[in-house]
Amino acid sequence: MSQLLSLPVLHPIKKSVRSREQIRQYLLAEEKKDRDEAKDYADQKALEKFGLIPKGYPLEQSLNDILTEQIVGLYDPDNEEFYISDRADPTDLRMVMAHELTHALQDQHYHIDSWREAAKPNDDAELARDAVLEGAATAAMIDYMFREQHKGARDIPDIDIASILGDVNSSPTLSKAPAIIRDELLFPYAAGAVFTQHFLRATSGWQDFGRVFANPPASTQQIMHPDLYLKNVRPVPVTLPDFSTLLAPEWKKLDENLMGEFGVQEILQQFLGKDRAHELAPAWAGDRYAIFENQQTKEILLVFLLDLDSDADAARFFDAYSEALESKDATRTNPFHQPNFLSFGSPDGGVFLRCAARECLDVEGTDRIVFDRITHSIGWSANPDASPPAASHSDRIGIN
Repeated sequence: MSQLLSLPVLHPIKKSVRSREQIRQYLLAEEKKDRDEAKDYADQKALEKFGLIPKGYPLEQSLNDILTEQIVGLYDPDNEEFYISDRADPTDLRMVMAHELTHALQDQHYHIDSWREAAKPNDDAELARDAVLEGAATAAMIDYMFREQHKGARDIPDIDIASILGDVNSSPTLSKAPAIIRDELLFPYAAGAVFTQHFLRATSGWQDFGRVFANPPASTQQIMHPDLYLKNVRPVPVTLPDFSTLLAPEWKKLDENLMGEFGVQEILQQFLGKDRAHELAPAWAGDRYAIFENQQTKEILLVFLLDLDSDADAARFFDAYSEALESKDATRTNPFHQPNFLSFGSPDGGVFLRCAARECLDVEGTDRIVFDRITHSIGWSANPDASPPAASHSDRIGIN
Protein backbone atom coordinates (compact mmCIF):
# COMPACT_ATOMS: atom_id res chain seq x y z
CA MET A 1 0.00 0.00 0.00
CA SER A 2 2.89 2.33 0.70
CA GLN A 3 4.16 1.83 -2.85
CA LEU A 4 0.71 2.19 -4.42
CA LEU A 5 -0.03 5.42 -2.53
CA SER A 6 3.44 6.97 -2.71
CA LEU A 7 3.37 7.31 1.09
CA PRO A 8 6.51 6.01 2.82
CA VAL A 9 6.07 3.97 5.99
CA LEU A 10 7.37 6.28 8.71
CA HIS A 11 7.31 3.67 11.48
CA PRO A 12 5.84 0.21 12.10
CA ILE A 13 2.27 -0.14 13.36
CA LYS A 14 0.94 -2.57 15.92
CA LYS A 15 -1.35 -5.30 14.61
CA SER A 16 -3.56 -7.87 16.27
CA VAL A 17 -6.31 -10.39 15.64
CA ARG A 18 -9.33 -9.87 17.89
CA SER A 19 -12.75 -11.39 18.28
CA ARG A 20 -15.65 -9.53 16.78
CA GLU A 21 -16.97 -8.90 20.29
CA GLN A 22 -13.63 -7.37 21.35
CA ILE A 23 -13.75 -5.05 18.34
CA ARG A 24 -17.38 -4.21 19.12
CA GLN A 25 -16.51 -3.33 22.72
CA TYR A 26 -13.61 -1.17 21.51
CA LEU A 27 -15.93 0.77 19.18
CA LEU A 28 -18.51 1.28 21.91
CA ALA A 29 -15.82 2.50 24.30
CA GLU A 30 -14.53 4.95 21.69
CA GLU A 31 -18.04 6.21 21.04
CA LYS A 32 -18.61 6.73 24.77
CA LYS A 33 -15.26 8.51 25.15
CA ASP A 34 -15.99 10.88 22.29
CA ARG A 35 -19.67 11.42 23.12
CA ASP A 36 -20.94 14.97 23.36
CA GLU A 37 -24.38 14.54 24.87
CA ALA A 38 -25.45 18.12 24.17
CA LYS A 39 -24.46 17.81 20.50
CA ASP A 40 -26.11 14.40 20.19
CA TYR A 41 -29.33 15.83 21.63
CA ALA A 42 -29.20 18.80 19.26
CA ASP A 43 -28.62 16.52 16.26
CA GLN A 44 -31.58 14.37 17.29
CA LYS A 45 -33.89 17.38 17.53
CA ALA A 46 -32.64 18.88 14.26
CA LEU A 47 -33.15 15.65 12.32
CA GLU A 48 -36.62 15.30 13.81
CA LYS A 49 -37.54 18.89 12.94
CA PHE A 50 -36.27 18.55 9.37
CA GLY A 51 -38.45 15.44 9.10
CA LEU A 52 -35.53 13.10 8.47
CA ILE A 53 -36.16 10.77 11.42
CA PRO A 54 -39.35 10.04 13.40
CA LYS A 55 -39.80 11.78 16.74
CA GLY A 56 -38.29 9.71 19.51
CA TYR A 57 -36.24 7.56 17.13
CA PRO A 58 -33.41 5.78 19.06
CA LEU A 59 -30.68 7.48 17.04
CA GLU A 60 -27.71 6.71 19.28
CA GLN A 61 -28.60 3.05 19.72
CA SER A 62 -29.27 2.64 16.02
CA LEU A 63 -25.89 4.08 15.07
CA ASN A 64 -24.11 1.87 17.59
CA ASP A 65 -25.87 -1.23 16.31
CA ILE A 66 -25.07 -0.42 12.67
CA LEU A 67 -21.41 0.42 13.27
CA THR A 68 -20.79 -2.76 15.27
CA GLU A 69 -22.95 -5.13 13.23
CA GLN A 70 -20.52 -6.39 10.60
CA ILE A 71 -17.14 -4.91 11.53
CA VAL A 72 -14.24 -7.05 10.33
CA GLY A 73 -11.30 -4.70 10.78
CA LEU A 74 -10.26 -1.20 11.75
CA TYR A 75 -7.33 1.11 12.34
CA ASP A 76 -7.08 2.81 15.75
CA PRO A 77 -5.29 6.18 15.40
CA ASP A 78 -4.93 6.65 19.16
CA ASN A 79 -2.84 3.52 19.61
CA GLU A 80 -1.61 3.29 16.00
CA GLU A 81 -2.87 -0.28 15.88
CA PHE A 82 -4.58 -2.28 13.14
CA TYR A 83 -7.21 -4.82 14.25
CA ILE A 84 -8.63 -7.66 12.17
CA SER A 85 -11.51 -9.91 13.20
CA ASP A 86 -10.81 -13.60 13.80
CA ARG A 87 -14.05 -14.27 11.90
CA ALA A 88 -13.12 -12.31 8.78
CA ASP A 89 -13.72 -14.15 5.52
CA PRO A 90 -10.26 -15.06 4.16
CA THR A 91 -11.34 -13.96 0.67
CA ASP A 92 -12.04 -10.47 2.02
CA LEU A 93 -9.09 -10.24 4.36
CA ARG A 94 -6.58 -8.62 2.01
CA MET A 95 -9.17 -6.09 0.82
CA VAL A 96 -9.93 -5.10 4.40
CA MET A 97 -6.24 -4.81 5.12
CA ALA A 98 -5.67 -2.65 2.03
CA HIS A 99 -8.40 -0.26 3.20
CA GLU A 100 -7.33 -0.05 6.83
CA LEU A 101 -3.60 0.14 6.12
CA THR A 102 -4.37 3.11 3.89
CA HIS A 103 -5.78 4.78 6.99
CA ALA A 104 -2.60 3.88 8.86
CA LEU A 105 -0.49 5.56 6.18
CA GLN A 106 -2.80 8.57 6.09
CA ASP A 107 -2.43 8.86 9.84
CA GLN A 108 1.37 8.70 9.80
CA HIS A 109 1.54 11.54 7.27
CA TYR A 110 -1.52 13.68 8.05
CA HIS A 111 -2.67 12.81 11.64
CA ILE A 112 -6.19 11.93 10.59
CA ASP A 113 -7.97 12.46 13.92
CA SER A 114 -6.79 16.05 14.36
CA TRP A 115 -7.21 16.71 10.61
CA ARG A 116 -10.83 15.61 10.77
CA GLU A 117 -11.49 17.44 14.04
CA ALA A 118 -10.26 20.69 12.49
CA ALA A 119 -13.51 20.88 10.50
CA LYS A 120 -15.60 21.24 13.66
CA PRO A 121 -18.09 22.68 14.41
CA ASN A 122 -19.11 22.60 10.71
CA ASP A 123 -20.95 19.27 10.31
CA ASP A 124 -21.01 19.54 6.52
CA ALA A 125 -17.27 20.13 6.26
CA GLU A 126 -16.64 17.30 8.72
CA LEU A 127 -18.62 14.89 6.54
CA ALA A 128 -16.62 16.10 3.54
CA ARG A 129 -13.37 15.24 5.33
CA ASP A 130 -14.76 11.81 6.22
CA ALA A 131 -15.35 11.36 2.50
CA VAL A 132 -11.71 12.15 1.76
CA LEU A 133 -10.50 9.56 4.29
CA GLU A 134 -12.90 6.76 3.41
CA GLY A 135 -13.09 7.54 -0.29
CA ALA A 136 -9.31 7.47 -0.66
CA ALA A 137 -9.09 4.21 1.29
CA THR A 138 -11.78 2.67 -0.94
CA ALA A 139 -10.05 3.85 -4.13
CA ALA A 140 -6.73 2.54 -2.76
CA MET A 141 -8.42 -0.80 -2.18
CA ILE A 142 -9.41 -0.80 -5.89
CA ASP A 143 -5.81 -0.05 -6.83
CA TYR A 144 -4.72 -3.04 -4.77
CA MET A 145 -7.27 -5.26 -6.56
CA PHE A 146 -5.98 -4.23 -10.00
CA ARG A 147 -2.28 -3.96 -9.15
CA GLU A 148 -1.27 -6.95 -11.27
CA GLN A 149 -3.05 -5.49 -14.31
CA HIS A 150 -1.15 -2.23 -13.76
CA LYS A 151 -4.42 -0.32 -13.52
CA GLY A 152 -6.12 1.52 -10.73
CA ALA A 153 -9.12 3.57 -9.67
CA ARG A 154 -8.27 6.38 -12.09
CA ASP A 155 -8.44 3.97 -15.03
CA ILE A 156 -11.93 2.53 -14.47
CA PRO A 157 -15.43 4.07 -14.64
CA ASP A 158 -16.77 5.84 -11.57
CA ILE A 159 -17.00 3.35 -8.73
CA ASP A 160 -20.35 1.73 -7.96
CA ILE A 161 -19.99 1.31 -4.23
CA ALA A 162 -22.55 -1.52 -4.11
CA SER A 163 -20.19 -3.67 -6.18
CA ILE A 164 -17.45 -3.07 -3.60
CA LEU A 165 -19.24 -2.99 -0.25
CA GLY A 166 -22.20 -5.18 -1.18
CA ASP A 167 -25.95 -4.67 -0.97
CA VAL A 168 -27.16 -2.47 1.89
CA ASN A 169 -29.92 -5.00 2.49
CA SER A 170 -27.30 -7.54 3.53
CA SER A 171 -26.98 -5.54 6.75
CA PRO A 172 -30.30 -6.04 8.59
CA THR A 173 -29.81 -3.10 10.94
CA LEU A 174 -28.65 -0.68 8.26
CA SER A 175 -31.41 -1.67 5.84
CA LYS A 176 -34.08 -0.84 8.45
CA ALA A 177 -32.60 2.55 9.41
CA PRO A 178 -34.05 5.84 8.14
CA ALA A 179 -32.68 6.94 4.76
CA ILE A 180 -30.62 9.79 6.25
CA ILE A 181 -28.70 7.34 8.44
CA ARG A 182 -28.02 4.90 5.61
CA ASP A 183 -27.02 7.64 3.21
CA GLU A 184 -24.80 9.52 5.65
CA LEU A 185 -22.94 6.35 6.64
CA LEU A 186 -22.38 5.31 3.01
CA PHE A 187 -21.66 8.79 1.62
CA PRO A 188 -17.96 8.90 2.64
CA TYR A 189 -17.30 5.59 0.86
CA ALA A 190 -19.48 6.09 -2.23
CA ALA A 191 -19.16 9.80 -3.03
CA GLY A 192 -15.69 9.91 -1.49
CA ALA A 193 -14.40 7.17 -3.78
CA VAL A 194 -15.71 8.92 -6.90
CA PHE A 195 -14.24 12.22 -5.68
CA THR A 196 -10.88 10.48 -5.26
CA GLN A 197 -11.09 8.99 -8.75
CA HIS A 198 -11.74 12.41 -10.28
CA PHE A 199 -8.84 13.96 -8.39
CA LEU A 200 -6.47 11.19 -9.44
CA ARG A 201 -7.49 11.60 -13.09
CA ALA A 202 -7.04 15.38 -12.96
CA THR A 203 -3.55 15.15 -11.44
CA SER A 204 -0.49 12.94 -11.59
CA GLY A 205 -2.09 10.43 -9.25
CA TRP A 206 -1.53 9.43 -5.64
CA GLN A 207 1.71 11.40 -5.35
CA ASP A 208 -0.45 14.55 -5.60
CA PHE A 209 -3.18 13.45 -3.20
CA GLY A 210 -1.48 15.15 -0.28
CA ARG A 211 -2.80 18.40 -1.76
CA VAL A 212 -6.29 17.34 -0.64
CA PHE A 213 -5.11 17.08 2.96
CA ALA A 214 -3.36 20.45 2.67
CA ASN A 215 -6.46 22.06 1.14
CA PRO A 216 -9.44 20.04 2.39
CA PRO A 217 -12.85 20.25 0.70
CA ALA A 218 -14.99 22.85 2.46
CA SER A 219 -18.33 21.15 1.85
CA THR A 220 -20.07 17.98 0.77
CA GLN A 221 -20.89 19.87 -2.44
CA GLN A 222 -17.21 19.75 -3.39
CA ILE A 223 -17.25 15.99 -2.79
CA MET A 224 -20.45 15.49 -4.82
CA HIS A 225 -19.11 17.69 -7.63
CA PRO A 226 -15.33 17.18 -7.75
CA ASP A 227 -14.96 19.76 -10.51
CA LEU A 228 -16.02 22.44 -8.01
CA TYR A 229 -13.22 21.34 -5.69
CA LEU A 230 -10.70 21.35 -8.55
CA LYS A 231 -11.85 24.87 -9.50
CA ASN A 232 -11.83 25.95 -5.82
CA VAL A 233 -15.51 26.91 -5.91
CA ARG A 234 -16.43 27.21 -2.24
CA PRO A 235 -19.78 27.70 -0.50
CA VAL A 236 -21.23 31.16 0.04
CA PRO A 237 -20.86 32.10 3.73
CA VAL A 238 -24.30 32.48 5.33
CA THR A 239 -24.79 34.17 8.69
CA LEU A 240 -27.86 34.03 10.89
CA PRO A 241 -28.92 37.05 12.97
CA ASP A 242 -28.32 37.54 16.67
CA PHE A 243 -31.32 35.80 18.21
CA SER A 244 -30.86 37.22 21.71
CA THR A 245 -33.23 40.10 20.94
CA LEU A 246 -35.54 38.09 18.66
CA LEU A 247 -36.62 35.25 20.94
CA ALA A 248 -37.98 35.06 24.48
CA PRO A 249 -35.42 34.10 27.17
CA GLU A 250 -36.84 30.60 27.58
CA TRP A 251 -35.65 29.64 24.08
CA LYS A 252 -32.25 27.93 24.35
CA LYS A 253 -30.10 27.45 21.26
CA LEU A 254 -29.12 23.80 20.95
CA ASP A 255 -26.90 24.15 17.89
CA GLU A 256 -26.09 26.31 14.88
CA ASN A 257 -24.72 24.45 11.90
CA LEU A 258 -24.86 23.64 8.19
CA MET A 259 -26.80 21.05 6.20
CA GLY A 260 -24.74 21.39 3.02
CA GLU A 261 -25.83 20.15 -0.38
CA PHE A 262 -25.87 16.60 0.96
CA GLY A 263 -28.28 17.51 3.76
CA VAL A 264 -30.55 19.57 1.51
CA GLN A 265 -30.65 16.71 -0.98
CA GLU A 266 -31.66 14.34 1.81
CA ILE A 267 -34.55 16.60 2.86
CA LEU A 268 -35.80 16.96 -0.70
CA GLN A 269 -35.39 13.24 -1.33
CA GLN A 270 -37.35 12.38 1.80
CA PHE A 271 -40.43 14.25 0.60
CA LEU A 272 -40.10 14.67 -3.17
CA GLY A 273 -38.22 11.59 -4.33
CA LYS A 274 -34.70 10.93 -5.53
CA ASP A 275 -34.98 12.29 -9.06
CA ARG A 276 -36.31 15.72 -8.07
CA ALA A 277 -33.89 15.97 -5.17
CA HIS A 278 -30.89 15.29 -7.40
CA GLU A 279 -32.14 17.86 -9.89
CA LEU A 280 -32.73 20.63 -7.33
CA ALA A 281 -29.99 20.18 -4.70
CA PRO A 282 -27.01 21.22 -6.89
CA ALA A 283 -28.37 24.79 -6.86
CA TRP A 284 -27.34 24.95 -3.19
CA ALA A 285 -24.68 27.62 -2.67
CA GLY A 286 -24.60 27.88 1.14
CA ASP A 287 -26.76 27.58 4.24
CA ARG A 288 -26.94 27.87 7.98
CA TYR A 289 -29.52 26.66 10.46
CA ALA A 290 -30.18 27.10 14.16
CA ILE A 291 -32.21 24.77 16.37
CA PHE A 292 -33.78 26.02 19.63
CA GLU A 293 -35.70 24.39 22.47
CA ASN A 294 -38.20 26.10 24.74
CA GLN A 295 -37.01 25.21 28.24
CA GLN A 296 -40.55 25.39 29.62
CA THR A 297 -42.63 23.67 26.95
CA LYS A 298 -39.88 21.61 25.20
CA GLU A 299 -41.12 22.93 21.85
CA ILE A 300 -38.53 23.05 19.06
CA LEU A 301 -37.87 26.00 16.76
CA LEU A 302 -35.92 25.72 13.50
CA VAL A 303 -34.46 28.64 11.54
CA PHE A 304 -32.94 27.63 8.20
CA LEU A 305 -31.44 30.18 5.79
CA LEU A 306 -30.19 29.10 2.37
CA ASP A 307 -28.35 30.75 -0.49
CA LEU A 308 -29.02 29.42 -4.00
CA ASP A 309 -27.05 29.87 -7.21
CA SER A 310 -29.47 32.35 -8.78
CA ASP A 311 -32.82 34.09 -8.38
CA ALA A 312 -34.37 31.51 -10.71
CA ASP A 313 -32.93 28.67 -8.63
CA ALA A 314 -34.40 30.23 -5.49
CA ALA A 315 -37.82 30.44 -7.15
CA ARG A 316 -37.64 26.77 -8.12
CA PHE A 317 -36.44 25.87 -4.64
CA PHE A 318 -39.35 27.77 -3.10
CA ASP A 319 -41.87 25.75 -5.10
CA ALA A 320 -40.18 22.45 -4.26
CA TYR A 321 -39.55 23.18 -0.58
CA SER A 322 -43.13 24.43 -0.17
CA GLU A 323 -44.28 21.04 -1.39
CA ALA A 324 -41.85 19.30 0.96
CA LEU A 325 -43.08 21.27 3.98
CA GLU A 326 -46.69 20.53 3.10
CA SER A 327 -45.89 16.84 2.67
CA LYS A 328 -44.19 16.79 6.06
CA ASP A 329 -47.33 17.92 7.89
CA ALA A 330 -50.69 16.54 6.76
CA THR A 331 -52.49 18.28 9.66
CA ARG A 332 -51.60 21.82 8.56
CA THR A 333 -54.14 24.58 9.07
CA ASN A 334 -54.73 28.12 7.76
CA PRO A 335 -52.54 27.77 4.65
CA PHE A 336 -51.44 30.99 2.97
CA HIS A 337 -49.53 30.83 -0.29
CA GLN A 338 -47.99 33.58 -2.39
CA PRO A 339 -45.37 33.29 -5.16
CA ASN A 340 -42.54 33.75 -2.66
CA PHE A 341 -44.26 33.20 0.69
CA LEU A 342 -45.86 30.18 2.37
CA SER A 343 -47.28 29.85 5.86
CA PHE A 344 -49.51 27.41 7.67
CA GLY A 345 -50.23 26.25 11.19
CA SER A 346 -49.22 22.90 12.64
CA PRO A 347 -49.47 21.16 16.05
CA ASP A 348 -45.82 22.15 16.59
CA GLY A 349 -46.28 25.85 15.74
CA GLY A 350 -46.36 27.98 12.65
CA VAL A 351 -44.38 27.12 9.52
CA PHE A 352 -43.06 29.91 7.28
CA LEU A 353 -41.07 29.84 4.04
CA ARG A 354 -40.00 32.89 2.11
CA CYS A 355 -37.56 33.54 -0.70
CA ALA A 356 -35.95 36.81 -1.80
CA ALA A 357 -33.61 37.00 -4.78
CA ARG A 358 -31.11 34.16 -4.16
CA GLU A 359 -32.06 33.45 -0.56
CA CYS A 360 -34.74 31.33 1.11
CA LEU A 361 -35.72 31.38 4.79
CA ASP A 362 -37.53 28.50 6.46
CA VAL A 363 -38.81 29.01 10.02
CA GLU A 364 -40.72 26.24 11.78
CA GLY A 365 -42.20 26.15 15.27
CA THR A 366 -43.08 29.76 16.06
CA ASP A 367 -45.64 32.48 15.29
CA ARG A 368 -45.87 35.24 12.72
CA ILE A 369 -44.53 37.87 15.11
CA VAL A 370 -41.25 36.03 15.60
CA PHE A 371 -40.99 35.24 11.90
CA ASP A 372 -41.40 38.94 11.09
CA ARG A 373 -38.66 39.81 13.58
CA ILE A 374 -36.30 37.33 11.91
CA THR A 375 -37.06 38.57 8.39
CA HIS A 376 -36.57 42.16 9.52
CA SER A 377 -33.25 41.26 11.15
CA ILE A 378 -31.89 39.98 7.82
CA GLY A 379 -33.07 43.07 5.98
CA TRP A 380 -36.35 41.86 4.50
CA SER A 381 -39.72 43.64 4.56
CA ALA A 382 -42.32 42.12 6.85
CA ASN A 383 -45.02 42.44 4.17
CA PRO A 384 -45.86 38.96 2.80
CA ASP A 385 -47.62 40.36 -0.24
CA ALA A 386 -44.52 41.99 -1.71
CA SER A 387 -41.16 40.54 -2.57
CA PRO A 388 -38.68 41.51 0.17
CA PRO A 389 -35.39 43.01 -0.93
CA ALA A 390 -32.43 40.70 -1.34
CA ALA A 391 -30.03 40.53 1.57
CA SER A 392 -26.58 41.89 0.83
CA HIS A 393 -23.95 39.17 0.72
CA SER A 394 -21.21 41.77 1.00
CA ASP A 395 -22.47 42.72 4.44
CA ARG A 396 -22.16 39.19 5.76
CA ILE A 397 -19.38 37.64 7.73
CA GLY A 398 -18.92 33.95 7.06
CA ILE A 399 -18.79 31.44 9.89
CA ASN A 400 -16.62 28.44 9.17
